[in-house]
Amino acid sequence: MSDLLRLATAGSVDDGKSTLVGRLLYDTKSVLADTLDAVHRASADRGLATPDLSLLVDGLRSEREQGITIDVAYRYFATPKRSFVLADTPGHVQYTRNTVTGASTARLGVLLVDARKGVVEQTRRHAAVLALLGVPRLVLAVNKIDLVEYDEVTFTRIAKEFTAHALALGYPDGSVVEIPVSALVGDNVVERSPHTPWYSGPTFLEHLESVPVEPDPHDAPFRFPVQYVIRPRTPDFPDYRGYAGQVAAGTVHVGDAITVLPIGLRSTITRIDTADGPLDQAAAGQSVTLLLEHDLDISRGDLITGGEPPTVTDEFEATVCWLAEKPLTPEAKVLVKHGTRTVQAVVTALHARFDEQDLSSVDSPTTLALNEIGRVGLRAAEPLALDDYVHVQRTGAFLVIDPADGGTLAAGLVGAPLPTGGALR
Repeated sequence: MSDLLRLATAGSVDDGKSTLVGRLLYDTKSVLADTLDAVHRASADRGLATPDLSLLVDGLRSEREQGITIDVAYRYFATPKRSFVLADTPGHVQYTRNTVTGASTARLGVLLVDARKGVVEQTRRHAAVLALLGVPRLVLAVNKIDLVEYDEVTFTRIAKEFTAHALALGYPDGSVVEIPVSALVGDNVVERSPHTPWYSGPTFLEHLESVPVEPDPHDAPFRFPVQYVIRPRTPDFPDYRGYAGQVAAGTVHVGDAITVLPIGLRSTITRIDTADGPLDQAAAGQSVTLLLEHDLDISRGDLITGGEPPTVTDEFEATVCWLAEKPLTPEAKVLVKHGTRTVQAVVTALHARFDEQDLSSVDSPTTLALNEIGRVGLRAAEPLALDDYVHVQRTGAFLVIDPADGGTLAAGLVGAPLPTGGALR
């Protein structure tokens, strides 16, 4: 059985992300016939002689009309060697929040640059976001290489500049690969191009099929945010009390000792139920219902844990990517959504603001503006059971929400360092 790679594309506007993904799907024959027919018709309506492969990805009507990607487009495909979940994220600055969403579960980041423009501001911003989220490996696809006459010097200059930036963000040697491609005509995407005899590395697909994939975090401490308490109260189930949710990290077995946080109660797993019947164990990503030996007062928002416990606290520091038009200021009142628990909180301090362009930081900024990354202090109205993001991503991440309208203000990572000087571990 092939393994699974989750990857996300990013890059500046018009660098060709959607066309690259479309070319990949087209050349690997991962497109249904009716979908391909629709693309041919839409391309013909635009007066194009060849199909616009970006339409295989840009599914929203507004995207097709504007010719840009707005939402995160998820695509699932497979080759004989591996299965893939690909998130194609927007290039516009105002949609950086979508890039954060798409890259949050990726194990490989694909950054595109236009060979005519090279590394630009948005390229450096996206690289910083990927480093912040702990995406362990990067591919730099130098696209539109045909428009610079397949020039090796141009490719080498861009590759060196980007690799130096990635290393400064904390990426180790060997974790960044550069590939010259033309998504439009297919150079080095699936088939090796005869136009780049000076390039001896893998094609884009060859790299996707061979890049090491870190195993799922089943060896992480067990974490289970409770989503719902099930109490049927029927004659068939008079005493049934189960706790439904998705395993966020680690594994759990019948008979395991657990602790419920933040209340600190202890018990033992007596049963693991699913819609298909009971299980002896469950692992990260599975949705199950847990039954416990003791009748405890557990509700939505509590965290059932095993192994090394998280830290229970109402004051903590975190790195955040600010995603709102309104800037963040000290003493701002917000909501923090951590797992299935949402609590009121206040921003106690802005410790630092990170400049993703020159990799410097400013201490004690007065604000954090849209798309800026910073280190902040928070005080919650109720204790939260928090892991360090570097060790347990799902329970080390949280959202900052506007209490007035419920809009997302920021993505936060507990304990994660600013993405410079060894952010990746």
